[in-house]
Amino acid sequence: MITTQEMRALEINSEALGVSTLQLMENAGRSVADEIEKELGKNLEVVVFVGHGGKGGDGLVAARHLAERENKVTVISLGEMKHKDGMVNVSAVENMDYSITMLGFDDLLGEVKADVLIDAMLGTGVKGRIREPFASAIRVFNKSKGFKVSIDVPSGIDPDLGEELGEYVRPDLVVTFHDVKPGLLKREFRFVIKKIGIPPEASLYVGPGDILVNVRPRPMKSRKGAGGRVLVIGGNETFSGAPALAALASLRTGADLVYVASPERTAEIISSLSPDLISVKLSGKNINEDNLTELDKWIDKVNSVVLGPGLGLADETVRAVPALVNKIVEKGKPLVLDADGLKIMKGSKLNDMVVITPHPGEFKIFFGEDQRESERERINQVVDKARECNCIVLLKGYLDIVSDGRRFKLNKTGNPGMTVGGTGDTLTGIIATFLAQGIDPFTSASLGAFVNGLAGTLAFKEMGAHITASDVVSKIAMVIGDPITSFKQKIYKRVIS
Repeated sequence: MITTQEMRALEINSEALGVSTLQLMENAGRSVADEIEKELGKNLEVVVFVGHGGKGGDGLVAARHLAERENKVTVISLGEMKHKDGMVNVSAVENMDYSITMLGFDDLLGEVKADVLIDAMLGTGVKGRIREPFASAIRVFNKSKGFKVSIDVPSGIDPDLGEELGEYVRPDLVVTFHDVKPGLLKREFRFVIKKIGIPPEASLYVGPGDILVNVRPRPMKSRKGAGGRVLVIGGNETFSGAPALAALASLRTGADLVYVASPERTAEIISSLSPDLISVKLSGKNINEDNLTELDKWIDKVNSVVLGPGLGLADETVRAVPALVNKIVEKGKPLVLDADGLKIMKGSKLNDMVVITPHPGEFKIFFGEDQRESERERINQVVDKARECNCIVLLKGYLDIVSDGRRFKLNKTGNPGMTVGGTGDTLTGIIATFLAQGIDPFTSASLGAFVNGLAGTLAFKEMGAHITASDVVSKIAMVIGDPITSFKQKIYKRVIS
């Protein structure tokens, strides 16, 4: 199955990888013509009801191919085409004035009779109740005589839920693309799945489409906190930079409020670094068991937690962290566990709301084995280990691998400059914000790897191998604001051998 949101992400990623949506539309329309020919043969009278979106464009491509195969084709337009690729095909069909008859819906006097009726009216972008002229067109389509074919999903059916949105097409066959839509499985429609040339890499690798469909623009009437609240727990008497970097990255990703809870002296240093950070002073020189009660109200305030940056391995911290992790998990807060937090929790079974972000050395400490040399074997290893720890694993490296134990995503947006210290802390902050905004942990980890790596690459393009983690933070907004343009700046690398 594939949801409409997942399909939209694949189309954007496909275009970013060099396979245009116009090519996909061509393949989709041709596959409809192929399936009709396979089902009914040739020398047919065909009527195509065309809407103004991408599905309408698919219908126009099908009309072209059916006309080329010496079928008698009529196109009935339900309005001005608004889809950029559909407009290309409108021009082509309008010039086919010998082989294709073009009519407006108002030109119809009643029901239609043909060998084949193609529903190219409303697709996966349909929202709310069906309005005119589509409601009337669907009624005419259903009453007309002929074998009825719907493109992708029947017009008037919610593609994800299968619900009726008012009038809906009752097809004899649905030709759907790439994979079946959930709504089709919830109804008794007969369907066939056709592949349309989407590269497997469009779903294997995180891409700009994943950002665009998951990270929504902020509504105008948003209130404080709508971007999420994040708590970063870290730092010790020696280290203050790591939790600050995680917090700044979290803010730049779009969190409205970020609290940094650190030992008292460290908290004072962090508060001096940026007025944007809310510094929470904890008693003691290091995180300790006395802090558990102090942290209660702050954990309750937020939507997600980061634990680990700059934490240190003092005995009192090692004793406190397992109880702190349990507290966060019991309160139902998504958690990003990194750095020293990972080391302290080595070998633990966690839960599916926890994301761990080890580099190869931390991976060995946590799981007790080295990462495998072969990329393909490493992918399987990460999937197995995510299942073993019952959490989301993001293994950082030349190729980032993310898994929840069932599926995996890959990311290759990084660059050689990101070996600099602190880029792992920026990653945890980015992931925490996505978690705080309600994005599921597997997707949050995948998006975090993409954004962090691409922000680093934009910085690397400017400064080469002289970047700092702060430079990465400065580019996060650019990546999220325009992931397609940012993606074009990526450093090409072939990572799977």
